[in-house]
Amino acid sequence: MSAGTTPGAGRKDAEGSSATWARADRIGLALSWAAGIFLCVVAASIVIYMAIRGIQFLRPQLLFQSPEADLNQAQSGGFLDPLVGTFLLTVMATVIAAPLGVATAIWLTEYGRPAWLARPVESGVEVIAGTPSIVLAIFGLLIFQQGLFGIFSITGGDGEVLGRSFFAAAAMMSFIALPLVVGATREALQAVPNHVREASYALGKTKAATIRRVLLPAIRPGIGTGAALGMGRIAGDTAIVVILLGATLKFQPKESLPLLGTLQGTGSTLTSYVYGNSPAGEGDAPEKAYAAAFMLLLVVIGLNYTVDRLSRGRKGLSWSV
Repeated sequence: MSAGTTPGAGRKDAEGSSATWARADRIGLALSWAAGIFLCVVAASIVIYMAIRGIQFLRPQLLFQSPEADLNQAQSGGFLDPLVGTFLLTVMATVIAAPLGVATAIWLTEYGRPAWLARPVESGVEVIAGTPSIVLAIFGLLIFQQGLFGIFSITGGDGEVLGRSFFAAAAMMSFIALPLVVGATREALQAVPNHVREASYALGKTKAATIRRVLLPAIRPGIGTGAALGMGRIAGDTAIVVILLGATLKFQPKESLPLLGTLQGTGSTLTSYVYGNSPAGEGDAPEKAYAAAFMLLLVVIGLNYTVDRLSRGRKGLSWSV
């Protein structure tokens, strides 16, 4: 490099202005810009429309009143139970998916042995990612209807295991989030330079200690990203809620300890509540559907923000004590 040359100037000169590109390249750049702007417009339109409609019909009492079993939902209660059910189901499924997904990603990326097992596991994760949630729901119903899992499910009057509960729904919901956690964690691990691992080994650390003390702290943002994406998918699913949670308007706990009985019983989430009160459902209360949909949007945004802040570690949490 000659004296007086600014670092990076050579690369900038090599790239040149887009005005000097070939016509096909300029068309490709324009289409890329158009695609990005189109996606931004669509996302902004959804958020703005749901915000306007949701705020228009949202009333404070809807957040603190349980829904009532009535054909005219427009005049019966709020959506407290579906709101709490959304939080419960999302947290339970994420607690299952996050550790399992991180462990799977670490094993595939850092070990990958034995190869005859690693390849089927990787393919299995891809298969789960492409499996419709309705198929997972039917599979979960088949599993949790077995007498062995009766403790995790609500039962009928004759003792028959129905296979519907928060436990059953959360177990199947975790498979929706699992591929997202695995994918994000693997990408984060692959982004860590090899010399970081080698430096840890040079200091006498074992592979397990390197993963625990070096790699895991470094990939927390990636883990948080996967968990946040998974939580959004969990909170927005309906098929598993209808089949494995029962989609009952109010909590119907099993006769047991208070909290345990609720988790063993049936309930609903905001997604099933929105569907039931939309013009396609039977509740005939579109105003409540808009309000609940807006709350669901806020829940997803809030969960994503919380996980993102937690993934940044204590430095990102600037709350004063």
